Amino acid sequence: MGKKKTSFEYVEPIGSRVLVRKDDPKRETKGGIALPDAAEIPTITGRIVTISTQVENDDDVPLRQYDKILFHPKDAIPVDFEPDNQLFVVPVDDVVAVFRPDKDT
Repeated sequence: MGKKKTSFEYVEPIGSRVLVRKDDPKRETKGGIALPDAAEIPTITGRIVTISTQVENDDDVPLRQYDKILFHPKDAIPVDFEPDNQLFVVPVDDVVAVFRPDKDT
């Protein structure tokens, strides 16, 4: 029997979790100095791709699809089904900030 190759098109987080596409790691400092790969500045920001039904229905959790967030990567689980994947399932408790537009503009 041959293995059937499965192609996933959608990942839905379950429970109090969100699916995040992690931002690319920084390759240079704010001053414009290029960094070698070994000296990469760790990035823990990303955009929410999908939120679970539980998070969507919880008025106490102010997270929505496409929000840019800052998250603690310790419990983030990589979703490994596409090459050069930057997708992670992140527990809501590990989301520490949401970036919002300036209210004055």
